[in-house]
This record gives sequence, structure tokens and C-alpha cells, in this order.
Amino acid sequence: MSLRGNTRTWRRYVLALFALPAFFRRHAATALILCGAILLAYVGTEYAEMFWSQKQLETEWALQQHQPKLTKGSTPHPLPAALKDDGLTRLSIPSIDFNAVVVEGSDHQALLLGPGHLEDTPAPGELGNSVISGHRDTFFRHIHQLVKGDEILVQRNGRTFHYEVTGKQIVQPTDMSVLKPSNHPELTLITCYPTYYIGPAPKRLVVTSKLVDTAAASGASGAPSVEPLSQRAVAH
Repeated sequence: MSLRGNTRTWRRYVLALFALPAFFRRHAATALILCGAILLAYVGTEYAEMFWSQKQLETEWALQQHQPKLTKGSTPHPLPAALKDDGLTRLSIPSIDFNAVVVEGSDHQALLLGPGHLEDTPAPGELGNSVISGHRDTFFRHIHQLVKGDEILVQRNGRTFHYEVTGKQIVQPTDMSVLKPSNHPELTLITCYPTYYIGPAPKRLVVTSKLVDTAAASGASGAPSVEPLSQRAVAH
């Protein structure tokens, strides 16, 4: 190839390079809008799944609270799958207008559906330190507003357990002391912190509470009636 031909080739390359920024400028707005639409669709899908899963769990939980009690000498009848007791628990915090059905487990998929009960801790309402975790940008968005003395209600198996907030603290993710067993019925709520941090939050917010309705936890005969709950939205 001649020197002149080489010069023309390099000239085309240089002009193409200078044209790239103009191309990106022309299409940047479209690309950004497309990326934004994809992100909104993803977030919307996640929230929709969370909403419908909670509605289904609420229905199952309500059915469990009204399961027929067996009397002495009666013969148990097979229950439909929806009526079988899966240990569903409803968590309510009146001071922040929070209601949600708790799921079992604390992995990523479980926490998309609701607050998750740590499987190695006692069930809410039982003796010991029951631990429930939740995402800071969905279910546990407002638990940082809780103060000492606030009421937390746990409803399961047709019974209501009243807890009272005793304090809150900020800890490192590696601090396992918040999971330590207890000789008393306690409830611990955990979420990432700071609440409005962009990206993976570096710390954990821990809210501790103690059971104050000892009659409900003692297994006294005659389970109390289930208290009415707010009909407002689950996630805030």
C-alpha cells in the first residue's frame, strides 16, 4: 500500500475517534432513560411480589387463628393445607403503624417476603431471645424511630404477646452478642444501619424488648382473643 493510502486510512481512524463523543452525546439521554426504566421495573416487580406475598400470608395467618380447637375425646379431622399451622406470626408496632406477617428464615429470598425469624432462636412468644430481622428499605424502615417503652405486639396461634421496647443500639455486623440466649422471653429486631445509607450499610441497628404480658406466655388456660389490627399498608 502506498504512503498516500496509509495516510487516508489513518485519517479515517482519527475522524472516527473524534466522532465517538458526539455519538455518545446524541444517545446518552436515551441510554439513561432506558436504564432508569429498567431499574424502576425491577424495583416495582420486587415491591409487587412483596405486597402479594404479604397478602397471602395475612390470609393464611388469619385462618390459623380461627382453627377449631379439639376437645377431649373428639376425633381430629384433616385440615385443608391453608388451615394447617405453619407457625405464622404477625408482628405489630402501633407507634410506627407497622403490621407484617413474619416468615421463617433470614436469607435474601425470605426477607423479600417479610421480616424473617432467625431459625436458631426461639419462636416469638416463647422463653428466650427471639430474633427477627428485616430490610431497612422495606419492612423495618421505621424501627429506628422506636423509643424505650414503645409496645410491640406478637400474635400467633390465636394468642397475643405484649412486648415493651427496652432499648436500641448500633453494632458492627460481626457483633453476635445481640443473639445471645436469655432466660426470659425477649424479642430482638435487627436491620441494617444507617437507614438511608446508599449502598450496603456498614452497621446494624438492634432494638431490644421484653415480654410484659406474662399471663400470655405462661400458657394459662383460655387463650386471649386476637386483637384487631390496623388495615393500613404493611411496608412503609
